[in-house]
Amino acid sequence: MRVRLLALGTRMPAWVEAGVTEYSRRLAGDIRLEIEEIGLPRRGSHVDTATLVAREADALRKRLAKYPGAETIALEVTGRRLDTQRLARELGNRRDLSQDLCILVGGPDGLCPALSAECHQRWSLSDLTLPHPLVRILVAEQVYRAWTLLAGHPYHR
Repeated sequence: MRVRLLALGTRMPAWVEAGVTEYSRRLAGDIRLEIEEIGLPRRGSHVDTATLVAREADALRKRLAKYPGAETIALEVTGRRLDTQRLARELGNRRDLSQDLCILVGGPDGLCPALSAECHQRWSLSDLTLPHPLVRILVAEQVYRAWTLLAGHPYHR
């Protein structure tokens, strides 16, 4: 099973790459984490926010088209909160069904509401607004932590 984090924005700081790489490296065989960066549309003073968000949604939809059958999750502050045990159950269920997961991270102005509504689920990482670099590491660590629960590894205590 593959968990793909489709994230708008590129050029993350080295510490983000190092953190994501470390947690991805720790995952063994049955669950894999992949981060796919999607470039942001060009911003200018003549382009309104709604147009930018719609362009970002189009870019995400194009990427999602490469993964038919994947469960899609929108990360939204208003989404459903999961604890680590629930995340482990969600990942375990998808793994048992051999179903990949695509988790969407919006751009600076959030996800397009229409795209969010098209997703199978909406999850919240926090009531706080988190910076995109931190979201990547947080998702990577939580996927790893959930995998350790499924594998009976002592990392999660």
